[in-house]
Amino acid sequence: MDLNKFTDLPDWDDDDLHTEEDEGEEWKPNPTRDACKALYGKWQEVVFLLKGILVPLMENADDTMLSHAAGDFYSDSHIVAVKIKSSEAAGIYTVRMENAAIIRKAAQGIASGLLLFMEDDDIDESHIMVIRDEINAFQLLFIEWVNTFEKDEFRDEWGLFV
Repeated sequence: MDLNKFTDLPDWDDDDLHTEEDEGEEWKPNPTRDACKALYGKWQEVVFLLKGILVPLMENADDTMLSHAAGDFYSDSHIVAVKIKSSEAAGIYTVRMENAAIIRKAAQGIASGLLLFMEDDDIDESHIMVIRDEINAFQLLFIEWVNTFEKDEFRDEWGLFV
C-alpha cells in the first residue's frame, strides 16, 4: 500500500542513501539500513493514523490550544521521519545516536501528548489507543535498529555518545 499519499512522507528509496563510497557495495547485507527501513515503514503507518485524527483538530478545533497542540504533534511526526532517514545518509555513529535520541523524545512526546485529547473527549479513546499501540510497535523496531549501531572512528566532540 502506498502510504505516501496519506502521510505526506516520501517513500523510502535506497538509492537516496548511497554515496560514492558505497559504489559496488550495494549487494552487501546492511542490517542497520534494513532495520532503519522497517522503522521508517512503521512510522509511515503511525503518521497515517495521526493525520486522520490531528488534521481535523488543526482545521476545526474551537480551542486554539488544542489546534496548536495537534499541529505540534503532527510537525513532530514529520521530524521523526526526517531523523530516521537522515541517520542513514551519513552512516556515522554519532549522527545515528543523536537522531535516535531526537526520535525517541518526539515519539514519546506524541504518545503521551495524545492523552491530552482523550482528557477533553476531543478524540475517541479507542483511536488514541490504536495510535499508542502502533507507537509501541515502533518502539520495538527502534530498539532493534539502535542495537545494530556500530561505534566508528569519529569522535563526539561534545562527549555525549562515546
